[in-house]
Amino acid sequence: MTGPGETAQTHTLPIFPWMREPSVAAVMAALSGAGGTPCFVGGCVRDAILGRDIHDIDIATVLLPAQVQDALTAASIKFVSPGFDHGTITAVFPDRVIEVTTLRRDVATDGRHAQVAYTDDWREDAMRRDFTMNALFLSGDGLLVDYTGGLADAKAGRVRFVGSATDRIQEDFLRILRFFRFLAHYGKGDPDPEALDACRINAPGLENLSGERLAKEFFRLLEAPDPVPALRLMEEAGCLHPFGVGPFGIERLTGLPAATQDDAELRFMALLSDDPAIAGAAFDRLKLSNAITRRIVAARDGFRLDGPAIESQLYRNGARAVLDSALLQQAGGHVEAGVGAAIDRARNWDAPVFPIRGQDLLDSGMSPGPDVGAILGETEDWWIERKFEPGRDACLKNALDRIRR
Repeated sequence: MTGPGETAQTHTLPIFPWMREPSVAAVMAALSGAGGTPCFVGGCVRDAILGRDIHDIDIATVLLPAQVQDALTAASIKFVSPGFDHGTITAVFPDRVIEVTTLRRDVATDGRHAQVAYTDDWREDAMRRDFTMNALFLSGDGLLVDYTGGLADAKAGRVRFVGSATDRIQEDFLRILRFFRFLAHYGKGDPDPEALDACRINAPGLENLSGERLAKEFFRLLEAPDPVPALRLMEEAGCLHPFGVGPFGIERLTGLPAATQDDAELRFMALLSDDPAIAGAAFDRLKLSNAITRRIVAARDGFRLDGPAIESQLYRNGARAVLDSALLQQAGGHVEAGVGAAIDRARNWDAPVFPIRGQDLLDSGMSPGPDVGAILGETEDWWIERKFEPGRDACLKNALDRIRR
């Protein structure tokens, strides 16, 4: 079996600051002491090379999962093992979570899951990964090991599958979405033609995936600084059908202001079809969370954004719902008069607090019952109509006057 560096290109890199973090160094030392030959792999290596922030740290090792557990236990490192059956042990620190995975090779795949066997062959592990830029190993002393040309691809912004694009996709059809996500975040220039053709041909395989997996990957794509070029390629390749994207969705997305680029949910709303049937099918297919669904439904209800109505809408529906609706209307080019002012008002909205409660009415002698809520609601409407200006005494007087009628 090969060791890391055999039959591969090697390069010497600097020791990056995150590699010196106490938690990271402790895991590497524990695995090394057990003969695990640990190497960093995947996103942390790729992003370090590209000068990007490091979020997740993954370590590959020749140790079997039980041996990894023993090594971490001996070093008094806490861990959890939800991924034990797939070869992953997760070391847990207050400041960092580090995944340690045994080298693997695929035995069988069904387009969603892979049956794996453990190996001590680093090249085998590299060849089962999705993209060349994710198949880079980095030792603790800065030796980069590259079996697939991933270093050059990462620097050039080439998103290229390891080996056959068709084979990699048919192992897990989610890699279609990952290809477009990586294009959005890392790609430069024209996409790899083999990869794009394989995505187009295998697009029907997206139907085999769970809605949760589809949604998670798609929202991560929408977090890219500019997802539009990748989305247009997805549209051409027939890969947008699970997401309820409307005929003008991509154009509406381009109309959102730059300040919203970190809001993947709002970007999804811009893409979503105006046809309730298509949008509803996407909700069902993607298994969107209740929170996201409520936000989308609230924004799509539509609001009057002109004149005094905006104050009432902000109070009753919340600033975010009104802002979402206004931004989507503005981006779509179909806006009511004063939408710009509505956006500014929503962004600076400081919600007033209705100054009386049901208990105030009970304390004033009103009998408990449904009439309490009705009187309170009528008084709140009166308060809103007067732009929230009446104070507690005026609101209480108005409520008591209603009781006496």
